[in-house]
Order: sequence, then C-alpha cells, then structure tokens
Amino acid sequence: MTEPLIKTENITKRFPGVTALKDVCFDLLAGEVHVLFGENGAGKSTLIKILAGSYLPDEGRILVRGEEVAFRNPHDATAMGVSAVYQEFSLVPKLTVVENLFLGREIVKRGFLDKAAMLRKAKESLEELGFDIDPTARVADLTRAERQMVEIAKTFQRSISVLILDEPTASLTDKEVGRLFEIIKKLTGDGVGVIYISHRIDELKKIGDRITVLRDGQRVATMKMEEADEQTLISLMTGRDFADVFPRIEHTPQEVVLAVDNLSTASGLSGLSFCVRAGEILGVAGLVGSGKSRLGRVLFGLDEVIGGQIELLGRSLRDIRPSKAISDGILYFPADRHKEGLVLCRSVKENQTLAAVPLFERGWLIDSRRERSAAVNIGNQLNIRPAGIEQTVINLSGGNQQKIMLSRGLIRDTKVFIFDEATCGIDVAAKREVYLLLKDQAEKGAAIILISSEIPEILHLSHTVLVMHACSVCTIMPASAATEEKILSGCFGYDYDGLQNGTGERVLPRA
Repeated sequence: MTEPLIKTENITKRFPGVTALKDVCFDLLAGEVHVLFGENGAGKSTLIKILAGSYLPDEGRILVRGEEVAFRNPHDATAMGVSAVYQEFSLVPKLTVVENLFLGREIVKRGFLDKAAMLRKAKESLEELGFDIDPTARVADLTRAERQMVEIAKTFQRSISVLILDEPTASLTDKEVGRLFEIIKKLTGDGVGVIYISHRIDELKKIGDRITVLRDGQRVATMKMEEADEQTLISLMTGRDFADVFPRIEHTPQEVVLAVDNLSTASGLSGLSFCVRAGEILGVAGLVGSGKSRLGRVLFGLDEVIGGQIELLGRSLRDIRPSKAISDGILYFPADRHKEGLVLCRSVKENQTLAAVPLFERGWLIDSRRERSAAVNIGNQLNIRPAGIEQTVINLSGGNQQKIMLSRGLIRDTKVFIFDEATCGIDVAAKREVYLLLKDQAEKGAAIILISSEIPEILHLSHTVLVMHACSVCTIMPASAATEEKILSGCFGYDYDGLQNGTGERVLPRA
C-alpha cells in the first residue's frame, strides 16, 4: 500500500475544561480529496490546525511520508509542503492583492523590492486560477468572495503536497466553485493530497474520494465517498436520524402582515408582487444573480425603491431605511455575517442587543443590568456555547456566530423576519437550532421571509414558495405543490405549470 502523504496516530488535544480531540487517527493519500465532516465543535478545526502547525498535540504523533515530524509552527508545516486556507482570512486589508500574495516572501532585486516581477507573477497566478481580480486593488475594497479567492491564490504561491481547505466555497458563486473544483482536480492529478471541510453534502459528493466523520472530538467513521449518503452522514455526525433535522411546520398562517405590489428598485428588481401572512414562512429560491438577496435588502431599506409600494399591516411604508424598518418591526439578517451582520471585535452581549439599544435606555444611560439579563436569557434560548456573554464574537464558531446575529430578533418585538442564507456555513446541528427558531417565531405570529440556496430548506420549512428569475418573480406556489423539479424550473424562468415566464410578469399563487 502507498505510504500516506500525512497521517495522524492517536492525536489528543486538550484545552482548559475540554478535550477537543481524543485518539484521532487520520490519513491522506497522494492524489485524493479526503473530506473532514462533523458539527461545529466536533474537532475538525483543531485537527487541521495541528496538521498545519498552529497547535501542538498533547498526545499522539504526525507522520509525513512515513517519517514522524513535529510541527512547532505553521512555518515548519509549509516547509514540509503542508498549507491551509482557513475560513477566517489571514489577509492584511490595507495592502493590495499582490502585496498580500507575496507577504513574507517578497521578490528582491539588488536589495530592493522587485514590484514589477511580483505584479507579473501575481497576474499569472490569478489568471491560471481563473480569478478575475485586479492584483493592484486593496483587499479592503474586495468582496468577501474575492477575498476568498485571494486567500486561495496565496496558498498556490508556494510548493505544496498537502492542501487543507476549510469551507472554501462558502462565499463563492457556482461558477467560481466550478473553477475551484477544476483546480483541485488538477492538483490531485499531480499527486497533491487535499483535506476538504464543508457542510454542503451535495458538494462533497462531487469532489471527495473518502470521508472521515468526527463527533465530540473522536473519529466515528471513515468510508469511501460513494458509500456515504446524506442520511448516513447526518446520523453519524449528530447521532440523530435524518428525519429529525427539519421540524414539522404545521400551523396555519393568518392575516397579511407584509404586502408588496409591483415593486421596482434601483438595484434592478422589477414588478415584484407577493404577500407574507402572520405565522407564514415564505421561502424564496433562485439562482445566483436572480435578485433573491436584493429582495431582502430593499425590504429593509438598503436598496432604493423606484416604483410600486410596500405595505405593513395595511399601512404604506414610505422613505424606507434600516433604522425606520427596525422601529417598524422589520429585521433583516444578511448572508455575510462577518462583513454585514456582526461586529466581530465586540462582545456577544453587544451584538445581541445592537438593534434594541433604545429598549435599555434610562435617560442618557444604558441600563446594563436589564441589557445583560436580556442577553443571558436569549443566549440560553438559542444554546449559544460557551455561554459567556462578554466573550468576543470573533472567537466563537460559525454556528454560534450565526445564532448570535439571529438572536437580535428575539430582543424586541419583531413583526417581519428576513433571513438571507440563514444557515450558510454552519453544521447540521446548528442548522436545526436555526430551523427551530424560525418555527417558534412563525408559531408566535411573525411573518418570515426565508431566502435560501438550499432547496431542501425551502421545501421542508415553507408554507409558500416564491422563485426568482432575472430579478423578477417567476412563480409562486403553495409548499404542498412544490417539488425540487418545480423550483428548479422556476429558477430557469418557467412557472410551476411549465409555462415560461421570464419577463417579470406577475404570477399569482393558484387557489
């Protein structure tokens, strides 16, 4: 049998009060994509940080091509050909793309930086990867997806034999994901081994050769990817049956809370007409570029309305802006929690109460006792772990960060929740907790707009399904009539009876 590129034997890692990994054995072969799968907190991040030299194991050993090694730091790991691209970026925002690509390994000529050579090599590298990014642009001015591309490109500036990718597609479009997969296949064809972490099971089936499932810091299974169906993986990861992931949504919606009539926006949306009732979950589906995310933004006042109208409980909304939307009881939760949803350098408490500060005012001061009590109560409801409300948000897992952002809607009276990709980048257990939050708020009478790229979420959680195409509503159907095929047809411009409707024409729900 071929010697693994890298292998761990009985790796154990402890932190104060917790054992993050216990006797974990893992190996990566040349030319394969080995998927690491598990809930947030299962030990995936700890294991890859040990393999990349960021953490030292307390017990066990690491072997590279059969020889035991001791990575004291990331430099030791990269010297052995092991490189990692983490979910949290390691870029310097004030520097340009090319400066970030060559940071710490600048090209020098006669004692001076050879900026022309670095720029030329940066252009070649970005073109080879298929990333359309200006190498002279400042990283601070890039979108999150573009920063993800720069982070990936940075890794390819050095010779690698083991590449670790932690949620690499979380911010990429379908086209960019396709290009990344092409790059991975080229690398594995050249003998590079790839350790791949993602919560998107459909994605894993396309790219993975083997999969190892971690739960509570221990390896529970390693199998070939073709043997790993969705139900098996979820059961291994959570210890629960697949059927338990989605809660049953059985209550009946009541009166109309939010009504949109022939709405057009400066961002390109046109002719949007639909309504959301009290207790209703309206699932919004669509391809990248369909306008589904812009729909959430305009309802919260982030994009300008140029035609049509929006009514809240029969009252026409004028001069919509975020502060007014919040006071009216409309809350929007963006897809990018890091860039738009959270203040990462501040505490859990401050992020939870951000949209409800006036509720805690006492004259010119904040009633910190009431604020703290509200934050603790909400944190307990959503099972945010660890539970300390004064800890900095950036130090928490993606699932906990998402719950912290969503918890803002529970601090004050919210009539309309707008969720854009509410479960992006979080594990199945955290997803279920988000689903239960949606169910609970809907049962209490809130109107919920659930914008999602995950068709199973739309099918299992919605009362009504709205499909966007070409920045217009293509079709609206009751969830009882919705299927994956019908939703996908709508994404490509056909209503659910198979009639083409790519012109922005109003399509009303059938009786």
